[in-house]
Amino acid sequence: MKKTALLYVVLIAAFLAYVVQHVYTNSESERSFRSEELRGELGENYVMVTFLSGIEYWKSCLKGFEDAAEALNVSIEYRGATQYDAREQITVLEQIIAKKPAGIAISALDPTSLTGVIDKAVDAGIPVVLFDSGAPGSKAYSFLGTDNYAAGEAAADRMADLLGGKGKVAVVTLPSQQNHDERTQGFREAVAQSYPGMRVVAVEDDKGDAMVAKDLTEKLLDKYPDLAGVFVTEAAGGKGAGEAAGELEREEKLRVIAFDTDKDTLDMIREGSISATIAQGTWNMGYWSLQYLFHLHHDLTIPSPAASGDVSPLPVGVDTGISVVTPENVDDYYAK
Repeated sequence: MKKTALLYVVLIAAFLAYVVQHVYTNSESERSFRSEELRGELGENYVMVTFLSGIEYWKSCLKGFEDAAEALNVSIEYRGATQYDAREQITVLEQIIAKKPAGIAISALDPTSLTGVIDKAVDAGIPVVLFDSGAPGSKAYSFLGTDNYAAGEAAADRMADLLGGKGKVAVVTLPSQQNHDERTQGFREAVAQSYPGMRVVAVEDDKGDAMVAKDLTEKLLDKYPDLAGVFVTEAAGGKGAGEAAGELEREEKLRVIAFDTDKDTLDMIREGSISATIAQGTWNMGYWSLQYLFHLHHDLTIPSPAASGDVSPLPVGVDTGISVVTPENVDDYYAK
C-alpha cells in the first residue's frame, strides 16, 4: 500500500513538473514573439499623409501614430498637402513612394483622384491603409475611421432632441469628399425617416472655410427666418456657423451641431453658440493604422498579403467610434 501511494506521489510530481515546464515554455515563446516579432528594424520608416496638414484636427491622429511607433520601435514621418488640393496631395504621395517607406497611412482628400497613386504604392510593394477619409476603389488594405453615415444619424438625433422634433434645418458641408457626403446622407435620411416634424431645407458647400460657413448661415437665415438648426459636417464650418448663431438677434436660439473637438469648437460649446459636436476616435485611427502597416510589412497577417485568394489580410473597414459632446460633458474633451 505504501509503495502504491509512493508511486502516485511520484506520478503526480512528474505531472506537475511537466505542467510547470509547459507553462514556462509557452511564456518564453510569447515573450520572444513580443520582443522579436513586434519590434521594428533599423531604418524602418512609416509615413502619415493628410491634407490641410497644419490644422489642429490631425494632432490626435498623429499622436496615435507616434504612440504606436514608440511601442513598435519604428520611425515615422508626417507629410501632407498644405492646402485643400488633391493635386498637391498626389504630388506628396509620389515623392513618398520614391523613397520606398515601410508603409503609408493616408487620409484621402478625394476618393477618386487619389486611387491611381494609392494603387501605384501598393503595386510597388508598399503597404497602404486609409484613415479618416477613404478611397474605396483603391487597392489600400483597410480603412480605419468613423462610420460617417451613423455619425450623421447621431447628429440628427441630437438635433431632434434640441428642437423637440420640429423645425427647419440645414446642412453645411464639403460635398466633394466621401466622409462628408456620408454624414450628410445619414443626417438627411434620419430626419426624413424618424422626424416628420423636421425638414432639411438646404445643403450648402462651405469649402472648409469658417468665413464662408458664417456667410452661408447668415444667408440661410435671411431666406428662412425661422431656421431652427444647422448641422455642419466639418470643424472650420462649425465655428463659422457658431459665430453666426452667436450674433443672431432673435428670441429663438439657432441650434448648431458641429463636427470634431478642436479647442475653438469646445470653447463655443461652453459659451453656448454651438449646441453640440460629434467627436471622432482620432487617436484610434492613427494608432491602429500604424499597427496594421507594421503587420503587413512584417508579413504577420493571416492570410499574408502575398497569399492568393479573395480574403483580405486585414479587416476591410474598422469603425473607430464617435461620441456626442454637449455642454454637460465638454470639459472631458479638452486636451489634458
